[in-house]
Amino acid sequence: MNKLEFTRFPQLEFACNEAMNTLATNLFYCGDNVKTVMVTSRYADEGKSFMTLNMMRTLAGLGKNVVLVDMDLRRSRIVSHYGIKFQEGQGKGLAHYLAGISEMDEVVYQTNIPNGYMVPIGREVESSLQLLSSTRMKPMMDVLAQEFDIVLIDTPPVGVIVDGLEIAKYCNGAIVVVSANRGRKKDITEVVRQIKSTGCPVLGAVLNNVEFDSFTNRTYYYKSERYSSYYYGGAYGDKKK
Repeated sequence: MNKLEFTRFPQLEFACNEAMNTLATNLFYCGDNVKTVMVTSRYADEGKSFMTLNMMRTLAGLGKNVVLVDMDLRRSRIVSHYGIKFQEGQGKGLAHYLAGISEMDEVVYQTNIPNGYMVPIGREVESSLQLLSSTRMKPMMDVLAQEFDIVLIDTPPVGVIVDGLEIAKYCNGAIVVVSANRGRKKDITEVVRQIKSTGCPVLGAVLNNVEFDSFTNRTYYYKSERYSSYYYGGAYGDKKK
């Protein structure tokens, strides 16, 4: 199988890691029929790609075979932010497959995260909706759902371009990432309405970019005897003051 490596993918701090564990657990409760899940947002730069990648890493760490499909064909944040490194002679991805240039075995990559796999975009394109409407889209999604426990899809922001709604037609559920203290609440309602209109259920929302100091339970997580041994040593580094 083709292989790629994330060269810039830092470990999470304790509080964020626990939040990702909670999100993964909640996803399990959605039922066995929820296998293809899109992660989207209202606007650009709300953290959906960060969320999708860390969901993949968390679920893979729990023993699930997870494939992440980068469908942000116009502006992939995963490519630009996480230092994807391909083996020599490789680099084809979703755009090549949907255009009929490559087959599936050429665009699915094993990553340096155990149990984690990825379909990268291959190349950015302007005519993304035309590709996403390809007759090759549904067969690809069906095969991925059969071969992997969970298929995570990083989509463009639904509130910005229509691509995400085309992708939603092939998904069992959607997660909306919302950046704290940004934008209008009614935009969230509109994004949810648009996704549901495709027949894709909205599983829930994730509040991102929250200032942790603002929560009253900060002392509980960082200083209680129950959690201090996890945060202050070993995998989480030196003790923080």
